[in-house]
Order: sequence, then C-alpha cells, then structure tokens
Amino acid sequence: QVWLVESGGGLVQAGGSLRLSCAASGGTFSRYSMDWFRQAPGKEREFVAAISTSGGHTPYANSVKGRFTISRDNAKNTVYLQMNSVKPEDTAVYYCAASSRGLDLTREAMDYWGKGTLVTVSS
Repeated sequence: QVWLVESGGGLVQAGGSLRLSCAASGGTFSRYSMDWFRQAPGKEREFVAAISTSGGHTPYANSVKGRFTISRDNAKNTVYLQMNSVKPEDTAVYYCAASSRGLDLTREAMDYWGKGTLVTVSS
C-alpha cells in the first residue's frame, strides 16, 4: 500500500506560478513511475504529466508542455509539479498517482491515488 498526499494548491493569478508536491509513504517510492492528473468541474480526469522511476523520461500533455515541469526526489519520496504561466483553464483538482507498471499516461494503469489539491487560476 502506498499513500499519496498532495499539497501546494491554492489561488493564483493568470500568468503566475505554483508548485505542487506529492509526498509518498508506505512503499518503495523509487519503484513507481509517478503521474499528475487533473479534473476540472464537469470534466473527466485528464493526464497532465508523468515521470519515470529514474526521472529520465517526462511526457506531458500538449496543453501544459513548455509551462509545467514534473520532477521527483527519490530521497524525499516526493514528486513535484512546477506550474508556470498558468491560465484560467488550468483550474482543476490536481491528483498525483503511482504506477508499478512502468511509465504510463492512462488512469487505468495507476495503482494508487492521492485525494487531490485544488488549483484555482483567476483571470
């Protein structure tokens, strides 16, 4: 069992920055690829970014490419999402998730989920 706890959400103005964190416990963090997903009101949960176990591979959704950066610190059992140049359409609950199946961008491949942190971008 792996527990994931997100933090760092809040209210930010368009064009600003925010850094989300996801702390893991209960398992061997370095064995899991990690993903960020988000869910806006009335919409399905969608993939944002992923990072491989070593951090060497980091695919992104087209909508955030060039603005968001995912990283991980295996010594601290934490994955981060640096969000720059945010837009109102980035408003959503952001979830981190862990997969033991290797790098994957799909919800179905995730083994564990956090409860999410709300990001609101004002225009």
